[in-house]
Amino acid sequence: MSRRRPLQSPWAYLLVAPALVVFAVFSIGPTVFTGVISLFDWNYLNASMSTFVGLKNYAQLGDLERDPSFLQTMGVSFWFVGAMVIGGTVISLVLALLMRTTTKLMLAARATVFLAHVTPVVATSLVWLWIYNPRYGLANALLHAVGGDPIDWLGDRNTAMLSVILYSLWHEVGFTTIVFIGGLTTISTELSEAARVDGASPMREFWYVTLPQLTPFVVFVVVTGSVASLHAFTQFFMLTGGGPDFATATLGYQLYQQAFVFRKTGYGAALAVVLFLICLVLSLGQLRLSRQLNRT
Repeated sequence: MSRRRPLQSPWAYLLVAPALVVFAVFSIGPTVFTGVISLFDWNYLNASMSTFVGLKNYAQLGDLERDPSFLQTMGVSFWFVGAMVIGGTVISLVLALLMRTTTKLMLAARATVFLAHVTPVVATSLVWLWIYNPRYGLANALLHAVGGDPIDWLGDRNTAMLSVILYSLWHEVGFTTIVFIGGLTTISTELSEAARVDGASPMREFWYVTLPQLTPFVVFVVVTGSVASLHAFTQFFMLTGGGPDFATATLGYQLYQQAFVFRKTGYGAALAVVLFLICLVLSLGQLRLSRQLNRT
C-alpha cells in the first residue's frame, strides 16, 4: 500500500490555509495594490479624485528636470548599503571570532552585543540624538576632552550620513555576529588542527580554512544586510529627517516623503515598486548563489 506524500493529503492544505490567507491579505495584497496605484495619480484622502496615468510616474523617476533628487536619492541609498554591508560584515566577523568561545565572559559579551539589535530603533535613536547633540552630547564631550572642536554631527552635510551609519552599525551588528558565531560552530575542527600542524599562521588558517567554510553565511549576511539597509527608514526619520540638504534622504525615506508628506501617493508607490524590484533581484541572486555553493 503506497503512502501519500504530506502535501497530497487534503488535511495538509486545510492546516496551512490560515497562514496562507494571512500571507495573502497582509503581504501579497498590499504588494499588488501598490503596483496598481503606481499607475494612477492617486489621492489617498479621496480615491474618487484619482486618475489613471499609466507609466507616467515611472517616467518621472528618470526625468532629471522634474525630479533631480531621484539619482541623488539612489546614490545616498547605495552609499548607505555599501557602508552597512562592508562595515557590518567585517565588524561582525571580527566580533564572532573574538566571542566564539563559550566562557561566561564571552556569553555575557554575546548577550550585550545582541541586546542592541533587539532594542527598538525609536528608543535607541532618542539616546543617540543626545549623544550627537552639538551642545551637550557625549560625542562632543569626548572630543573636548582630547582637545577637539565640537561637531554638528547630524546638522553638517559632511558628517550626517556617517553619524547615521555609526548608529546603524551599532544597532545591527549584534544579529550578524550571532549568525557568524553559528557558522563558526559548523567548521570542522580537524581542518583547523591540520592547518596548525602544517605550520599555518592564524591569518592563513582564517583565510584558507575558516573563511571558505563561512562563505554561505557571508552570502546570507551580505544579501539580507543589503535588503534591510535599502528598507532603512526609522533611523533617518528620527535622527536627520533626510537632511541636511537631502544628504541622508534614502529611497525608503523619499518614498515616505512623496507618499505621505507631499501626498503624491502614485509616485511614492512607483518608488516602492522600484525598491521591491531591487530587493527581489538581490534575493534571487542570493538564492542562485547559495545553490551553486551547495553544489560545490
